[in-house]
Formats: sequence, C-alpha cells, structure tokens
Amino acid sequence: MTQQEIWIAILIAAAVSLAVRALPLTLIRKQIRSRFIRSFLYYVPYVTLAVMTLPAMIDAAAHPLAGIAALAAGVIAAAAGAGLFPVAVITCLTEFLAGLI
Repeated sequence: MTQQEIWIAILIAAAVSLAVRALPLTLIRKQIRSRFIRSFLYYVPYVTLAVMTLPAMIDAAAHPLAGIAALAAGVIAAAAGAGLFPVAVITCLTEFLAGLI
C-alpha cells in the first residue's frame, strides 16, 4: 500500500465511524415507539460483546477444547443465576483444569 492509499483508508474509516455515530442523532429526533426497534437497540451491546468475547475464549486457551469447556461451564453457571464474578472464576478454573488434562 502506498502512503496515499493509507491516508484514503484512514479517511474512509473516520467517515464511516462518524456517520455511524452522527446519523442517528441527526435523523431521529423523537422517541422510538416501535417495540421491534427498541428491543433490537437494547440487545445490540450484548450481542457485540458476545461476538467479541466468545471466539476469544476459544482462541486464547491453550487447547480449543479447554476454551469450549470453559465457555460451556460459564453458560451453565450464568443460566443457573450466578453473578459476573462467580461465572468468571468458574470459567477460569474450568479452562485451567481442562488444560491440565
């Protein structure tokens, strides 16, 4: 890539990032009444976090199966009602123990 292409790519990335943040503020002036759109916007941060975190759990482990076991243990603990800290401890211990096997 040439220097000029790098600057063009940076400008395009900046424009897209600005558009994603600025357009909703300028185009939507009143409260959103659609239940579908409201529920969609409510879950966007959770989905984004899951999309970034779940593959990292599998890739960061010494063995992919240990990461999958930790992910499964974390989902089970969260479904059982455990809080954030206990789920984190359970997943870390599960990955550590599965990595030893």
